[in-house]
Amino acid sequence: MSHDHNHLPSEIRHEKPLWWALGLTSSYLVVEVVGAFWTNSLALLSDAAHMATDAIGLMIALTAVRLSRRPPDARRTYGYARLEALGAVANGLLLFGVGVYILFEAVQRFRAPQAIASTGMMWVAVFGLVVNLIAMRLLSAGSGESLNVKGAYLEVWSDMLGSVAVIAGGLVIHFTGWTLVDPILAVLIGLWVLPRTWVLLRDAINVLLEGVPKGVVLGDVEQALRTHEGVAGIHDLHVWALASSTPALTVHVVMRDGQAPDALRRRLADLLHDRFGIDHVTLQVELDHCGDDCADVKDHAGHDHDHDHDHDHGRPGADRQGHHGHVHR
Repeated sequence: MSHDHNHLPSEIRHEKPLWWALGLTSSYLVVEVVGAFWTNSLALLSDAAHMATDAIGLMIALTAVRLSRRPPDARRTYGYARLEALGAVANGLLLFGVGVYILFEAVQRFRAPQAIASTGMMWVAVFGLVVNLIAMRLLSAGSGESLNVKGAYLEVWSDMLGSVAVIAGGLVIHFTGWTLVDPILAVLIGLWVLPRTWVLLRDAINVLLEGVPKGVVLGDVEQALRTHEGVAGIHDLHVWALASSTPALTVHVVMRDGQAPDALRRRLADLLHDRFGIDHVTLQVELDHCGDDCADVKDHAGHDHDHDHDHDHGRPGADRQGHHGHVHR
């Protein structure tokens, strides 16, 4: 059994379109912020916050790509993937602050409506619409193959709808003079951004707390392992995320009589890959060391179990009592 300790993928496809999309999004973000203050449009500022969430999502995806190529070292044996989550937390908190400010400012404008430069507001929004359409074109090819690209494509698509809404608001102001449509749009866009920002924070904090990765149900993983034909019981099951898209698992497996440890380990690794997309797997296969949570295995083994969790690989009889394996695709 080979031991590959490179825990992160070395390359991710469709990186170039992500860079182009980030460049376009970031450039328009600057234009939109400047245009919001120039036209006095709160709707544009709120849409800029929306655009910022997309730029942050793209930066997080690209950060993960770059950091995944940086090998682990003596101080950080899992590499630097957790920086993705730290950056997401910092940016999420910043966006929450911006969102709260926009909602507060909208309340003030409901009380005292202000003049809006509707023509400039529409021109900025039209420019944003063009940028979004170009970015969607760039990302469309990879949206069906890469989750990162698919997420970015959906974000840009929602940005496009935001630009259309701001254009519509500018037209209303231009032809009717009803300036209250500006704070109304700002509130609607802000209420769209804040929940997405909370999701970003929640997912990042879950990674930092070593929670079960999104999309993985721990009970299903446990059931799949316990019901495998070569398994008598399991204990010390842990599933967590090295990064947002890199789940990892460790577990102690008590094998049934007559099983070959290495073959069982390979079959279980294939099971975890095929059913749950978990590739970074550490399996300890044991003959009779079951732990506190699988007393039912006692009857199968025909004797009491030693609950000592000393995993010293060099102790006498280690090869006879336990088989330790690290499986990574």
